[in-house]
Amino acid sequence: MPDLAETMRVFEPYPGLFAFYDGRIAGKRLHSQEENWLDDGAYGLGIAAYALVDGTEAIVYDSHTSLDHARFMRRYLENMGVTSIRLVLSHWHTDHVAGNEVFSNCEIIALGLTAQAMEEHREELEGGSPPISPLVMPTRLFDTRLNLTLGARRIELHHFDIHSADGCVLWLPDEGLLLAGDTLEDTVTYVSEPEHIDTHIAELARMSLWPIRRILPNHGDPRRIAEGGYKKGLIDANRAYLERLIDPLDRRIAASSPLVDFVAEDCARGAIVYFGPYEAVHRRNVEAVEKVHG
Repeated sequence: MPDLAETMRVFEPYPGLFAFYDGRIAGKRLHSQEENWLDDGAYGLGIAAYALVDGTEAIVYDSHTSLDHARFMRRYLENMGVTSIRLVLSHWHTDHVAGNEVFSNCEIIALGLTAQAMEEHREELEGGSPPISPLVMPTRLFDTRLNLTLGARRIELHHFDIHSADGCVLWLPDEGLLLAGDTLEDTVTYVSEPEHIDTHIAELARMSLWPIRRILPNHGDPRRIAEGGYKKGLIDANRAYLERLIDPLDRRIAASSPLVDFVAEDCARGAIVYFGPYEAVHRRNVEAVEKVHG
């Protein structure tokens, strides 16, 4: 069988911080020619999982999109001399928990909300296309904040209700570096819970108050990630996009405009990078918001 991780690229945007990036390969599909979450979501849009490494220890942020991807990451880390791994889950969605089985003998850390959502959606996850079976659950749960250390590095896990009610970001306070999961996305956020957009906007405002120097999202431009990530303008761009979607006039503009025009100002100032496949995400977002907000 083909190795699903054969196009994985590894970047080291900061010392001891590795980005395992795959996708955005024109014309290539991993699972099926029929629509599925792996090809038409994660791989088509591009996705990164991350690892912080100090000597023989590592903290991995999300287990990637398949067992092959997870095995690639674990093998890469073990070849560096890593013998102890802790896995942190950013939220419950497919492309972030699909590789959990590879880390089943490690501590798997997540919000209690994530464990709850995984259990509630077990049938959907295990019966999806492709299936995530068996679904390996987290072993250590927290509610709002959890402090960790890795060598001399201070690491904080924080809950943000953005994109998904169980969003968990990884914050490096001494470096001003935010690993954002799907709470932030480039070109635009994927609206998975349109009924909670007001909360997402408020939470983005809260996030913008943090002393963030750089942001590494899971879905974003590979070159931007490799070069150290995004500035805080990514937060502003994601928040402005959601605010415009719930404004009736702007939503009508969104419905009749391609994404490239709708976000032209944010692209021009470098806050985000336009990527064509997000046109489909944009159309889906507009339809989802219209159903809820009329």
